[in-house]
Order: sequence, then C-alpha cells, then structure tokens
Amino acid sequence: MYGKQLRLARIFPDPGRGLFSVPLDHSVSMGPIDGLESVAKVAQELQEGGVDLVIVTKGAVRELAPVLRPSTLLGVHVSASTTLSPHPNHKRRVGTANEAVALGADLLSVQVNFGVPEEGEMLADLGTSVDECRALGLPLLCMTYLKSPDGSTPDDLRHACRAAADLGADIVKTSYLGSVEEFRRLTRSTPVPVVVGGGIRTGSDEEFLRQVTDCLSAGARGICIGRNLFQRAPLLPLARKLSALLHPSSGARS
Repeated sequence: MYGKQLRLARIFPDPGRGLFSVPLDHSVSMGPIDGLESVAKVAQELQEGGVDLVIVTKGAVRELAPVLRPSTLLGVHVSASTTLSPHPNHKRRVGTANEAVALGADLLSVQVNFGVPEEGEMLADLGTSVDECRALGLPLLCMTYLKSPDGSTPDDLRHACRAAADLGADIVKTSYLGSVEEFRRLTRSTPVPVVVGGGIRTGSDEEFLRQVTDCLSAGARGICIGRNLFQRAPLLPLARKLSALLHPSSGARS
C-alpha cells in the first residue's frame, strides 16, 4: 500500500508539475525506426532536456541502465506485438511486475487496444498485471488506445479510459482527439491521472507545443509522447522547451 503511494508521489511530486515521460518501446512493434536507432543516445538527450520518466521494454534496460541518471524514473513496458504479424493490434503480455521490479522499474506499463476482437484478452492481461503491481506496490500505467475498424468517437475514448482506470490502472495514457472541450470531459471522467500520447510526428514544433499546452489546460497531468518528440531534430532544444512548459515552477530534474 505505502510502496505505491511513495512511488506515485515521486512520479507526481507537485500538483503544478506535469509529468514529462517518453516511451521508447517502439522497436519491438515497428523495428529500429528513424530516431530510435539507439535507445541510450535518445535517453541521454532527453535527460539533458529534463525528462522525468523513460519507458522501455525489459530487454532495452541493459542499454539504458549505463546512462540512466539516479533522478530519472524508469518504466518497463510488458505488452508486445509486431507489424510483421497479421494481427498487430493484439498486444500480449511478455513480462511481469516482478521482472520489472528486478530491473529497477518505478512503474509498469501495459497496453490495451480497445475495439478489436482481442480486446478481452488484453483486458485479462491488464487485470493480471494490476494484481501483481498491487502486491508489489508498483504503479501501473495503461496505454489506452482505440483501434476500432469502424472508427471511434470521443465518447468511445472516454469509455476506454474509464474502463482502464476502473480495472486498476493508476495512470492512463491516451490520445488527444483535437478538442480541448472533449479532452476536458475525458480527464474529468477518468478518476486517475491522465497523460497524453503523441502518435506519429505531425505539425511544426510550435503546433506540437501548442497541443501539449491545450492538453494541460484540459486537465492532463503530463505527457507520454514518443515518435512525435524523438523523431524531431534537433531533439534537445525541443525537450528543454517541453520541460519548461511542464515544470514551470520547479524546473527540470537534476
């Protein structure tokens, strides 16, 4: 009980401070994509820029560990599928909370893709991970996406985020659908902190920063953005701008 409270307090130490987190797990699902040829190199730049939390797969911890600063939080992502599969949206659990703790994790990350035939199996994996994390006092982040072939609505996304929280996720990561009003409705109906993802790289740096500002004004507790950040060059100046935006009073972690 107290372990999870203490870890969540490190993740969200100040109500006025947004979480600057970056997932670097894409090489399993998509291969060594542009900008992520080296996890260690990207992580070093992000830490210079003020990142709070880096999320990687369990095997990537071996590359990350030598460069991870003591003040940088570590998340381990344990859901996997690849674009080589005929069912790339079917994420399967490939690690446990015990493994994550042994690797030094401050947080476990699990993904659920709602709206696909395999949704129930992913929800079962989420439930198993929630139980493991509760026993260990480890916070769990659920990457919550809609992958319905028929399209989705803001109501669908609110449903998915509420379901992830009600099944035990401590933090919900989800998409921004472009409407401040709708995102505010989502954060208000999700009873745990919501952080926003970024998807593929889109727009200029200025548009990207404006979108982050909109999400924060709508109640997001931070960001969990990968490709829309690390595929921009140069990375370091933009990371510093994000850090200043997310950490207006306390500054970046040292």
